[in-house]
Amino acid sequence: MHHLFRKFMLRHQTMVRLLLLLLSIISVISCVAEKRDIYLVLLEGEPVAFHHGAAPGKDGKKPFLHSEASVAHAKHLVDSHDRFLQSKLDAGSYNKLYSFKNIVNGFAVHTTRSQVEKLKGGHGVKLVEKDTGAKLMTTHSPEFLGMPAVWTQQGGDRNAGEGIVIGFVDSGINPVHPSFAYDPMHPPLISNYTTSHFSGSCEVGPLFPQTSCNGKIISARFFAAGARAAATLDPSVDIMSPYDVVGHGSHVASTAAGNFGVPVVVDGFFYGRASGMAPRARIAVYKAIYPTVGTLTDVLAAIDQAVLDGVDILTLSIGPDSPPQDTVTFLGAFEIFMLSAHKAGIFVAQAAGNQGPGPYTVVSYSPWSVGVAASGTDRTYPGSLLLGDGQKIGGVGLSGPSFGNGLLQYKLVSARDAVKVNGAFPRTPPYVEECQYPEALDPTVVQGSVVICTFSSGFYNGTSNLTAVIQTARVLGFTGFVLAANPDYGDFIAEPIPFSIPGIMIPRTTDAQIISRYYEQQTYRNDKGLVIRYSGRAAIGEGRVASYMDERAPVVSRFSSRGPDYIDERRNPADLLKPDILAPGHQIWAAWSPMSVQNPILCGYNFALISGTSMATPHIAGIAALIKQNNPTWTPSMIASAMSTTATKHDNRGEPIMAEGYAAYTLHTAAPFGYGAGFVDPVRALDPGLVFSTGYEDYLSFLCSLPNTDPEKIRVATGGTCAATFSNPSDLNQPSVTITALSGMRVTQRVVENVANKPETYLCAVLPPNGVTVSVDPPWFTLAPQEKQTLVIRLVVTQVLEDFSFGEIVLTGSLNHIVRIPLSVLTISL
Repeated sequence: MHHLFRKFMLRHQTMVRLLLLLLSIISVISCVAEKRDIYLVLLEGEPVAFHHGAAPGKDGKKPFLHSEASVAHAKHLVDSHDRFLQSKLDAGSYNKLYSFKNIVNGFAVHTTRSQVEKLKGGHGVKLVEKDTGAKLMTTHSPEFLGMPAVWTQQGGDRNAGEGIVIGFVDSGINPVHPSFAYDPMHPPLISNYTTSHFSGSCEVGPLFPQTSCNGKIISARFFAAGARAAATLDPSVDIMSPYDVVGHGSHVASTAAGNFGVPVVVDGFFYGRASGMAPRARIAVYKAIYPTVGTLTDVLAAIDQAVLDGVDILTLSIGPDSPPQDTVTFLGAFEIFMLSAHKAGIFVAQAAGNQGPGPYTVVSYSPWSVGVAASGTDRTYPGSLLLGDGQKIGGVGLSGPSFGNGLLQYKLVSARDAVKVNGAFPRTPPYVEECQYPEALDPTVVQGSVVICTFSSGFYNGTSNLTAVIQTARVLGFTGFVLAANPDYGDFIAEPIPFSIPGIMIPRTTDAQIISRYYEQQTYRNDKGLVIRYSGRAAIGEGRVASYMDERAPVVSRFSSRGPDYIDERRNPADLLKPDILAPGHQIWAAWSPMSVQNPILCGYNFALISGTSMATPHIAGIAALIKQNNPTWTPSMIASAMSTTATKHDNRGEPIMAEGYAAYTLHTAAPFGYGAGFVDPVRALDPGLVFSTGYEDYLSFLCSLPNTDPEKIRVATGGTCAATFSNPSDLNQPSVTITALSGMRVTQRVVENVANKPETYLCAVLPPNGVTVSVDPPWFTLAPQEKQTLVIRLVVTQVLEDFSFGEIVLTGSLNHIVRIPLSVLTISL
């Protein structure tokens, strides 16, 4: 019996151990599955900026957020966030990254999905959103925009933007760049961190001493709690200071507010002088993007702080590149923060995105931010390849000429013919024709030659790059290189990039075939196809001198994201015109960081010529600063309206603006979903005649009028109510009319205000979209200064069409003001 008992106990103990082991395995698996992510949680309750009626009035002045009462309320909110988390989540299961308290009440928390589920539906919880990350949306433009005439009206370039603070949420700034230097001969009116409306701070750290905030840069902060939680940072590049190791933030800041007339010198060559749009504006830096990772959490914390500091203009050349999930686009956390910044009286310029040219690619959704599309200017940098038979082939490359400046010509060699016969390397395109690996080529053949490298599969799939070509050329002693198009892959897009050795890109296959034919005619081979004599000759021409001859401009850039705007991730269209406006964003010279950690080909340079809606956005921010300086009491919507109604739809030839298409080097007529209201005209925007003004309550009415939208969700997300709503979202008092499903007839209204200093009579004219008749009542009107007029716009369907059609209402004033209102309509039934 005792023996049987012992046997039973042994079996029992074994089963217990197995059960415990199984439970531990399940626990480990559970822990592995429970990965931590960053979540944004917004709560009910007034933030500091809007506590006890602190929101700005009609004069646009921001509230003072540093009083004792405001500081006490901020502390109360932070404490309430801590108590809320402690009451809802398990101890040790979370890490609060930020408390948002200035323009939005909420916090960012690093925790697991199962923990965050406990927050959803909790008392006072308005929004729980997973942080999906943020990314960068990545001169001659002042002259192209007519800025000297604008600066003259502002008292010259030494006064343009004076007294205005532009905030930049980006990758930081290079504080030693001459575009941000302090000018002791003309000290700024805003010379330190604290003024009547701005109170910033200079956060020091590696490469960013206290002297970096020098009067031009008046405040600099960095935000990294989200980045630290989201990834393992690299201390060599993810520098914990406002210093910019990427270059993007410096480029953006100098485009908007860089000093006047800074010499642009790259590789010893003088390209001209660069100036910001508002060269006397002051710069407040909010670094929130790092080389390793960018989080929406850090971006939102930066926006929250920028509003507290008191910036006048907020530049967002960064942001999410996809719509928020499980909510309408207008109610994502990023949009709500921008709405709150607008409510605080801050003009917000936002990149429209770089996912064009397809429709429904815009990532600037809301009417309270100005979504900026990108175009080119009339400047090009034509390069040339000179062949031995006298032919001159055009190409691209910021390169000096080969020795002799074209008078001396050199042996022309194809990389395919210079490959080592017995080399121990793969016979793949990067080795045999793309010049990526110097060990693949015979130095006795290529040294002192102009070598033809070919755009093949490596370049097509993004694994090959120009940096490697230049390195191969340097190691093997090329006289110069040619990167030629490959008929198998078609034309490629070539952007002018500084080459440290003579080189040129030939992006069109027709030109590449001319070179190929000449080369084969001049190259002698044996019966095995091996070259026995190279008789072809070539030279690289000068590629660094700008040309302004016959270049059509502006042209909407291929990469620039397009509308229509949309309500949700299913791309259901919204009755709102996006992008809002077009500005130069293609091949823009501006300040750079010599570290250039994400773009090695620009390493060591203080200036870069780059493209993106990131580059277009600061143009609008700088122009907004000049309008704000000229009209201090104007609200953000009035500033946006002034730019919109005065924009042009025609290029420098007087023809309709064109847009780049999917195929390389193809153009088609652009439409408002590519350029918004048109190309910005800063001179006319300073004196628009009429403006359309929209306030916070109007935006709430817009949200409440969206189809299939629950008013309770609007209240929860914004804190506002749907007491007064529009019949349709198209009733929002925007300087445009967009209707995505017009059935029969619709009547909408717009209210304009005379902001000129004299009475003026306006006559209304209509260019209706196809399939629609449009009337405006009254057909003419007279307004005294600051007087308003309601316009009743009636649209009637005459034909059902399969796509949007476009038109405009033009208000022509007796004092030569011209106000344009774009019309974008999709008819669905009579």
